[in-house]
Amino acid sequence: MGRRYHRRMLLHRIFATFAFAVACTMVAVSPASARECQPQVRDGWVRLGPAGMPMMAGFGRIENSCAKPMTITGASSPAFESAQLHETRLVDGVNRMRHLPELRIAPDGVAVLKPGGMHLMLMQPHAPLKAGSRVVVSFQLAGGGELLGEFEVRRPDAL
Repeated sequence: MGRRYHRRMLLHRIFATFAFAVACTMVAVSPASARECQPQVRDGWVRLGPAGMPMMAGFGRIENSCAKPMTITGASSPAFESAQLHETRLVDGVNRMRHLPELRIAPDGVAVLKPGGMHLMLMQPHAPLKAGSRVVVSFQLAGGGELLGEFEVRRPDAL
């Protein structure tokens, strides 16, 4: 009976060692998925409007250092009722703003959100915002997934 017990314990140790080796191999493989490219939102800021203003604009840089293009299909923020990408263009001598249903950023490309060009329209804040506070914006990506960005609220005179 003692031999069976020792044989069983030996088999359990062999199995545990094998399971540990498999787990270590999987951990060694998982950094490859961690190295998958992740676009970045940088230098994000929101222009603080007059008190009670139902709309604000957001600016910054969205950098795609990946080998594949990425497409943003929408935006949202828990701080606002709605968020959309917009673009201002000069048409027949008049600045016109239009909604951008999607924004494609080439591999190793950058989309610059700036006053007078592409920007975020942030509508109906849920609560009053203060200069220096931060707002999170989630960009929805084509094919699923999201890109989170943090935007600092700034007074217009501080720009």
